[in-house]
Amino acid sequence: MNGAFEIGAVALRADQKALELLANNIANVNTPAFKRSDARFAAILANQVQPDGTLATAVAADAAALNGGVRLAPHAMLFAQGELRPTGNTMDLAIDGQGFIELMGPAGQTLLWRGGTLRVDEDGALATREGLPLRTGITVPADATSLTITAEGVVKAGTSGGEVIELGQIALVRAEHEGALEQMDGGLLRPTDDAQLRDAVPGEDGAGLFVQGSLEGSNVTLTDEMVQLLMIQRAFAANAQALQTADQLAAITNNLKK
Repeated sequence: MNGAFEIGAVALRADQKALELLANNIANVNTPAFKRSDARFAAILANQVQPDGTLATAVAADAAALNGGVRLAPHAMLFAQGELRPTGNTMDLAIDGQGFIELMGPAGQTLLWRGGTLRVDEDGALATREGLPLRTGITVPADATSLTITAEGVVKAGTSGGEVIELGQIALVRAEHEGALEQMDGGLLRPTDDAQLRDAVPGEDGAGLFVQGSLEGSNVTLTDEMVQLLMIQRAFAANAQALQTADQLAAITNNLKK
C-alpha cells in the first residue's frame, strides 16, 4: 500500500511542476521575444533485481520512488521565431532569424538578447531599456537627432548639423547548442558554462537580419497553453483521487485488524 502513496505523491509533484511551467508561459505571453518551455513527462523505473542479485536504482533525480512513477523530464526552451510586430518606434529592434545580440550584464557577464527597446544611457552608450549596454560598445553622440539601424546591424546617427555618422555595427552570435541557454527575466538568456557561442554574419547561416521599428512577440500560443493546462489539471485531479482511494483502502485494512 505504501507504493501507491509514493507513486501518487511523485505524480502530484510532477504535475505541480508542469502547472508552474505552463503558468510561466501564459504569464509571459506578451513578453517580447519570450521563448516557451514544454512540459514533458518521463517514467520512473521501479527497482528490479539484477542477475547478480543486486537491486537496480530507480531512475529519478528528484524523488525516491522505489515502486516507479512519473517525473517531469528535463525541459528545453522552444526557440521558434515569434511574430514580428511593427511598432513605428525607431528605438525598437527585432531579429528576423535565430541570432542573438550580446549584452554586458551588471557583473560583466555575457547575456544574450533577442531584441527589444533600445535607449541611450547617461554615458551615451546604446543599451537596452533596462540599461544593459551592448557588448559591441556603440556610443551615440550628444547632438544625435536620429538613429538608423540597417538590416545588417550598421548603426548610423543623424546630427543637428545634417551629417550622417556611422557609429558601428551590432554583432550577432549563434549558440552551438541552444539547450545550454537559461532563460532569465525580461526575455534575457544566460549562456551556461558549457555553452559555445560563435560569431555570426547577419543574413548568413540562419542568423537573421535586423528589423528596426519592430518587436518580436513571444512564441506562446495562448489556446495551446490553455489546452495543456486543462489536461495537466485533469491529471492532477486523477492522481489526487488515486491517493484518496489508497488512503481509504488503508483505513479499511486498519479496521479489519481491529
